[in-house]
Amino acid sequence: MPDKPERLTDQRWNRRTLLAAALILIVIPATILLGVFVLNDRKYYFISLLIVLYTLIPFALVFESRKPQARELIVIAVMAAIAVAGRAAFFMLPQFKPVVAIVIIAGVSLGAEAGFLVGAVAGFVSNFFFGQGPWTPWQMFCFGIIGFIAGLVFKKGRLQRTRLVLCLFGGLATLLIYGGIINIGSLLMFTSHFSWPALLATYASGFWFDMVHAVATVVFLYFLARPLLEKLDRVKAKYGLIER
Repeated sequence: MPDKPERLTDQRWNRRTLLAAALILIVIPATILLGVFVLNDRKYYFISLLIVLYTLIPFALVFESRKPQARELIVIAVMAAIAVAGRAAFFMLPQFKPVVAIVIIAGVSLGAEAGFLVGAVAGFVSNFFFGQGPWTPWQMFCFGIIGFIAGLVFKKGRLQRTRLVLCLFGGLATLLIYGGIINIGSLLMFTSHFSWPALLATYASGFWFDMVHAVATVVFLYFLARPLLEKLDRVKAKYGLIER
């Protein structure tokens, strides 16, 4: 039977995770839809900044019992910067980008909240190079939700951090979660009149783009997951970073 401090830690983790899940699964999608249907996709900078602010709330609760150290925030910033740089480096290959792989690695190593933050920031910042638009909030949400889920399912050995498991998770998450959500966003960007035939047509036209994106995530996870996770684990062990 776990002792009292461990039970209290689990309770704090559960409260924080429930708050993060409510913000990510309810508040952020509602904000995106507000931008689509009420603001006519004209205030995407405002919606994007709101998503970043929402993301900071559960991330700040990671440090509810102490102040965050600068080096902890630097690790988050570095992972987001790697994702942005990776997306820019492969600009000539449509959809073949390492962003989802980097976000998954961040979520697995640093936690669900950090994973969402890295994904949302990477989507927002990289679009200063690729072009901001009404697609930005959707991309921020898609990148972020995959990082959040990765942090949850790989926490404390729920899924093994083997290369095979990471690649399978990354490929399926990119194809089903990123592709599944971003295609809905694509439809709503072209028309506010939702219909199932139009959605099916959008999925069909985007299927091969989603497949390329999924394959890219698998490839980058295969080569990057082990060295980056080992490096992050050493940094965490050395400095005691982001204790969850």
